[in-house]
Amino acid sequence: MQKNHLTMIAAFLALTYIGVPWAIGISGRTDFYYTLTSVALLSIASAGVWLTFYIGRINIGQGAYALAGGYVSAILMTQYGLSFWLTLPLAGLFCAALAVLIGLPILRLRGVYFAMITLVLTEVMRLSALAMPITKGAKGITSIPLPGELSIFGITLIPDFSTMANPKIGFYWMAVTFMVIAYAVLWRIVNSRLGHLCRSLQQNEELASSIGVNTAHLRVITYAIASFFGGIAGASFIAISQSIYPSSFQVSDSVNFMLNCFLGGLGYVFGPMLGTLMLYFGWDLLFTTGEYQLLIYSSLLIALMLALPNGVLSLFDRKKV
Repeated sequence: MQKNHLTMIAAFLALTYIGVPWAIGISGRTDFYYTLTSVALLSIASAGVWLTFYIGRINIGQGAYALAGGYVSAILMTQYGLSFWLTLPLAGLFCAALAVLIGLPILRLRGVYFAMITLVLTEVMRLSALAMPITKGAKGITSIPLPGELSIFGITLIPDFSTMANPKIGFYWMAVTFMVIAYAVLWRIVNSRLGHLCRSLQQNEELASSIGVNTAHLRVITYAIASFFGGIAGASFIAISQSIYPSSFQVSDSVNFMLNCFLGGLGYVFGPMLGTLMLYFGWDLLFTTGEYQLLIYSSLLIALMLALPNGVLSLFDRKKV
């Protein structure tokens, strides 16, 4: 089984780093770089939502942390002149700290109560961005510089994006690398002692507490990690678009992050990745249906969830990761 997993991972990395660029080069459809970059970054945010599900909480507020991470990175770059590569972890840490403050009271809630509170977080963040002078209100923050050179000890690891003939390729490599790292971290968490404790919360919090598990502490740590993922995804998005507005991430985005997890499979670490890919391309493919797009899209989602309650990945492997 371990050998099979390694083979699948190697095949995925070869497809992502070699196969996709080769296919795009042959077809000449360089616009697909932006599409796949978006899918990779959205899947990172969805991975954070999946981790919240792992402790038995329905998180519909990831858009709030993506928006907060984007604004933190944009403000640090445009107003303080910091490099994107420095603002990226700072944006994630800011969102993690914010999640701790918000999570301490609301993580005590369960089921629909926690879900409804997280549902309003994205709208609260959007209204805050509209009201605060530092975010420049509805005008947003524009003319955000492209990521500069990243070097260590004089060795250039990543060149300045502004010097690239086609920055889309650079953003694709950046996004998929972030995605690979995020899911490697997620897999490691799930298969660590922390992950085993999180699974105990999902099954029975009272029983976990009775055997000495600090459930409150564990919930906050997990929620902070999940929000860190959201902040990283949001900060990466604004580097690509070079602008951010209060409407850059909305409630619908938070709902989609959750749907990605359901569609791919809540019992599988890589479920959010597959779910994001299917949801993103599925919506685009139905564009030709015009006014019936949303109706068909919603009907297909409901049908898939009824037919495959454990997600699409359950078709390939009945054993949970």
